[in-house]
Amino acid sequence: MEAVEDIVIVGAGIAGLTTALGLHRLGIRSLVLESFDGLRTTGFAFTTWTNAWRALDAVGIGESLRPRHNQLFGVQTVSTISRISTAERQFNATGKRLSICPKPNQTGPIRYSSKVVSIEESSHLKLVHLADGSILKAKVLIGCDRVNSAVAKWLGFRKPAFVGRSAIRGCVYYDHGHSFEPKLLQFFGEGVRFGFIPCDDKTIYWFFTFSSSSKNGEMEDSPDKMKQFVLGKLGEIPDNVRAIIQKTELDNFTLSPLRFRPPWEILRGNISKNNVCVAGDAFHPMTPDLGQGGCPALEDGIVLARCLGKALRDNQSIKSEEEYKRIEMGLQRYAKERRWRAFELISTAYMVGYIQQSNGKVLTFLRDRVLASFLAGKLLKMASFDCGKLSAS
Repeated sequence: MEAVEDIVIVGAGIAGLTTALGLHRLGIRSLVLESFDGLRTTGFAFTTWTNAWRALDAVGIGESLRPRHNQLFGVQTVSTISRISTAERQFNATGKRLSICPKPNQTGPIRYSSKVVSIEESSHLKLVHLADGSILKAKVLIGCDRVNSAVAKWLGFRKPAFVGRSAIRGCVYYDHGHSFEPKLLQFFGEGVRFGFIPCDDKTIYWFFTFSSSSKNGEMEDSPDKMKQFVLGKLGEIPDNVRAIIQKTELDNFTLSPLRFRPPWEILRGNISKNNVCVAGDAFHPMTPDLGQGGCPALEDGIVLARCLGKALRDNQSIKSEEEYKRIEMGLQRYAKERRWRAFELISTAYMVGYIQQSNGKVLTFLRDRVLASFLAGKLLKMASFDCGKLSAS
């Protein structure tokens, strides 16, 4: 059975739902495909930087979300070698779990248990084959299907590359509250990077990155080994900070390799092709060293909805050759607008992580004595981006 849809968005994550909501605000219907059987809350925390709030404001949900988020007021970095604070910056950001789960009538339909297995061309249409055997004819196909994206593969992108580093993450709950200030605190030294963010008065999210080795396989299915590994690598840190790891329940430990899309692939690759494009992690997977998380995915959704809106808003029915060309040009505008932003984010995140996690004597000295303030400033610079308004006028 083949059904025809004007706009098909693959993936009901941050990028997919933001794009669908943006299109809905512009009066344009879309169908969102989600491989799981429902919307999920995953991960531990999402730091909502200024660039993310601008995107959330653009789709009209920023004000309703702000009261549910705690505000952070600064970032501080500390060397575990010298035990001194190497940099401190003040800023305004929020840190807490973020859920973008609008009702279906706010985004258009969401079709669950719809895993994309292959994509074919049929004139101006794309045939989207699903795991259940059904086929959708898409007039516009948008891939927001995470890191291992079927749409990105169709566009010619390779699988994201392993960077030689891994991350252990966790979340800890204090029944009677904790005493930490509302700021991001990071520790560097001996080839590791550790930090934490208070999500609220009782919850703390923490992360620990390190250069991967054969020990990864031993730890992968053993949260207890992860915990002991982290505690053994923390170096000289205050007892109340060490207690964050000690207090974390074993069920709250996760280990994952860090991957990214090499920046030169962003410059040379097909972000869009004809009536197909990618957004979010399907487009620009990156290392977590800027703390941007899903913020760029929100930006993608606004820009993509705006560019498609310019092509479709006056005539929602996609019938003519002229309109197909407008769609193609709209997606090309999106790709042009997002290419250098994605390149800068990926490159900067990789550079920051490489320097912060360095174990070499020269680079460690430069990081602690010269570059610490510069690296902290990079977080703020990347967060100051403005994706613009949603209006397609």
